[in-house]
Amino acid sequence: MEQTARDREVEQRSDAELVAAVVDGDQTAFAILFDRHRASVRQHLLGILREAAAADDLTQEVFLRLWDRAGQWKAEAALRSWLLRIATNLALNHLRTVKRRREQAIELPPIEEDDEEESPVPAWMIDDTAPRPDQVLDRTERRRLLDRSVAQLSEEKREVVRRVYEDHMEAREVAAELGIPEGTVKSRMHHARKEMARSWQELGIEWEDL
Repeated sequence: MEQTARDREVEQRSDAELVAAVVDGDQTAFAILFDRHRASVRQHLLGILREAAAADDLTQEVFLRLWDRAGQWKAEAALRSWLLRIATNLALNHLRTVKRRREQAIELPPIEEDDEEESPVPAWMIDDTAPRPDQVLDRTERRRLLDRSVAQLSEEKREVVRRVYEDHMEAREVAAELGIPEGTVKSRMHHARKEMARSWQELGIEWEDL
């Protein structure tokens, strides 16, 4: 009876009192907060994700954050608002992860009825030397960044860079075509590479010639 009475007393305590108890490792207080706010957190997540399983998983994650970081809650704001803000951040991160996975997915060609036994599979699945999908995407992204970096160069540097990168011309060939000294071609390439490397570093990406 004494335990039941105590439980009733705990259940009647405010969120602030229960959170203070959770900071001290009180599992009973944590269970009460879970029961008190779980439904609203799950409903909030479900409204963002539109997927029950993901909402259930992230509801658990929200309350794990409460258990681990209860001391970070500032009582000026309602606990429910704090939990929903955590839920929103977790949901948006989840959606971004799902979006990236979908963008990286490789669409296999349809299987012909007469060709089921010889249906093609991506080379990277059977050949260790073939680039994996993530490597292909990485190269594509780097090529896009390179094109953007080249576009930001002055016209003089840009015309040299494009002949070297796209036309695979030697410095002497570029010099002959443009009617400028070979040393000028090399100088423009040198400064162009420095400018492009700087723009990559500003994005937090390691520069490398493609």
